Amino acid sequence: MAEKLTKKVPTNIITGFLGVGKTTAILNLLKQKPENENWAVLVNEFGEVGVDGAFLSEQGAIVKEVPGGCMCCVAGLPMAIGINALLAQNPDRLLIEPTGLGHPKDIIGKLLSEHYENYIELNATITLVDARNFADARYTENQNFQDQLALADVVVANKVDLSSPEDLAAFDAYVANSEIAKLAAGYAEQGQLNPEWLSLPRVDRNAQFAHHHSHDGDEMPPFELEPGQKFCRKENKGQGYVSCGWVFEPNTVFPFDSLYGLFSNLNAERVKAVMKTDDGMFAFNAVNQMVTVTPISLDGVESKVEVIDKDPLPWDELEEILLSFIQQ
Repeated sequence: MAEKLTKKVPTNIITGFLGVGKTTAILNLLKQKPENENWAVLVNEFGEVGVDGAFLSEQGAIVKEVPGGCMCCVAGLPMAIGINALLAQNPDRLLIEPTGLGHPKDIIGKLLSEHYENYIELNATITLVDARNFADARYTENQNFQDQLALADVVVANKVDLSSPEDLAAFDAYVANSEIAKLAAGYAEQGQLNPEWLSLPRVDRNAQFAHHHSHDGDEMPPFELEPGQKFCRKENKGQGYVSCGWVFEPNTVFPFDSLYGLFSNLNAERVKAVMKTDDGMFAFNAVNQMVTVTPISLDGVESKVEVIDKDPLPWDELEEILLSFIQQ
């Protein structure tokens, strides 16, 4: 890591609860970066299937993924490997996107450790929220949601185009009556963040490790297809959520209309997918059955689907539906 690194790399954590739009926000930031700069992104996903890295790479970022749970718990080895690999390429900025179920305290603590003190300049942590969630006790009483707000240097109400005036008033009141957002607060539509927020300094807070859960092991082998394997599936659970993901070999083609219909009707909190379809390659993003679709130009990559919810869904049935699409 130290051989190629010539400066301390400005680093920001972009955090927020499940489905709030972190990846979209990072995509927009990448589109605004200076042309002569190389940015790196470390992505952590709760599920075992890494989906977000595919379309972040398309924006020219250097991307490493840490799939399979909360970054704070896989931080011992996988996070260090990912960060070291990114820093070795001497980026001009590093963005870290933890899972929406992650704990920013632990990540901040590790980035401030002696191991990285000569390599990382940790700037403001930016926390995205959906203003509509402040009226929902499932969010306001969730420990992870509270932790993410407590560690925010900048807090941003995203998806304001979908929020009512009452939603935004609830957000404003929450910010005004709490100690969050020491530096700045604002609104955003479709993840359009102010790039100037990245240069704001980090507020010095207690960043001691604070696990709220545990994992069975530290090492997480990559989730990949074996030679000759057409698809594989992997499940994960923790922090009150479950996930199931599938990876399909690159030559598999899905009917676009069938996929869109499935994701629109799938009653899950979060669905992410990068799929090769009969209309081209697309990224699908569904939050509570609201689907957005983005064309991507990647070719020769595996199709991936990740479903996350509070309760297990009929995974076998869902798998049968996906396989039936291939046979159409």
